[in-house]
Amino acid sequence: MSSHIKALQERRANIWEQAKALLDTAENEKRDLSAEEEAKYQALNADLDRIDARAKDLLEAEKRSKDAEDAFAQLLARPEEGRRQPQERDSELRRWARGEVRSIDIPKPEGIAFRDLLKGTATAGGNTVPTTFYGKLMAHLIEVSGLMMAGPTVLNTASGETIEVPVTTAHSSASLTPEANPLNESDPAFAKRTLGAYKYGVLMQASTELLSDTGVDLEGYLAMQAGRALGNAFGAHAITGTGTNQPTGLITSASTGVTGGTGVAGAFTADNLIDLYYSVIAPYRNSASCGWLMRDATLGAVRKLKDGQNQYLWQPSIQVGAPDTLLGKPVHTDPNVAAVATSAKSVAFGDFSQYFVRLAGGVRFERSEDYAFNSDLVTFRAIIRADGLLVDQTGAVKVFAGAAT
Repeated sequence: MSSHIKALQERRANIWEQAKALLDTAENEKRDLSAEEEAKYQALNADLDRIDARAKDLLEAEKRSKDAEDAFAQLLARPEEGRRQPQERDSELRRWARGEVRSIDIPKPEGIAFRDLLKGTATAGGNTVPTTFYGKLMAHLIEVSGLMMAGPTVLNTASGETIEVPVTTAHSSASLTPEANPLNESDPAFAKRTLGAYKYGVLMQASTELLSDTGVDLEGYLAMQAGRALGNAFGAHAITGTGTNQPTGLITSASTGVTGGTGVAGAFTADNLIDLYYSVIAPYRNSASCGWLMRDATLGAVRKLKDGQNQYLWQPSIQVGAPDTLLGKPVHTDPNVAAVATSAKSVAFGDFSQYFVRLAGGVRFERSEDYAFNSDLVTFRAIIRADGLLVDQTGAVKVFAGAAT
């Protein structure tokens, strides 16, 4: 790790100590933060967020630089006759962008490109794997959805027919039976969850002058714009979707673990979060995909909370790129989770691998020069088909809900 990144890490720790000192001083004097102290505290929290973003960028840039050096070293070591000529690398995507073909289907990539999708982070080796157009698009979709980064189970299917997932809703139970008495029957109970394939699409247009004259990376531009739009649309439904003509959101189908007290406008206490933690049974708490999900503003409130031993529940990560923890579990943020308010489900905790995301087929891109012929515009459209559902609704994920008053 470079000295610059280490310096940022030390600065982050120092800022957090300053923030704790403000909170501790007010607590020791049995008062709330003054207006000046509150402003300083918020500024310190904003500094923490900026340092996190900067450190992540530097770490990924450092990794990319090293991977590029390794790649060039391998290329330079190859015999001249083994190298491909530039014209041999002309891809189907480039022919589509130039208008030589009207449309292409980009299916789920196989082999090395599919490994890039699984190794979706630079630090996991993703930078060493060639990136296809599909891989770039999926990376952007994941970045805009906090739930996608929390570790749901992703099912990639070639087509969009309905998938039925069988689940248990109750297990068999045994009982003490006297000698020669008949055994009591106890059968497990089953249900099934259904995953469909809802269509999300976005339309983009570019002038023929732009396509002919610009030096902008067209692949990167389309990936960023389409990925952000598709990710925002599906990400919102993955959290709060109703399940009627749209995916069923995680918060929609999660059960309530803790309800807050009255007269506090839906706010939670340290005890509420501890109770929410233990409302999820140990098998789910011990899962590698177990964690917290909330919006950024809610996390700001969590940073102020202490347990009964006067220790802060929130602990900053000591490793760049790793999430901060709350009661030892990673914290993920998603802007689609409700803000703290009366009756609002503002915090989720549990095993997010029990939330299934279904992606049907690949990402479909099409090009038309006829759609806006009179304006001399080239039209591109991007479409995905997806669904989401919490398949285990027996308590794998639970939420904190503010009181009704």
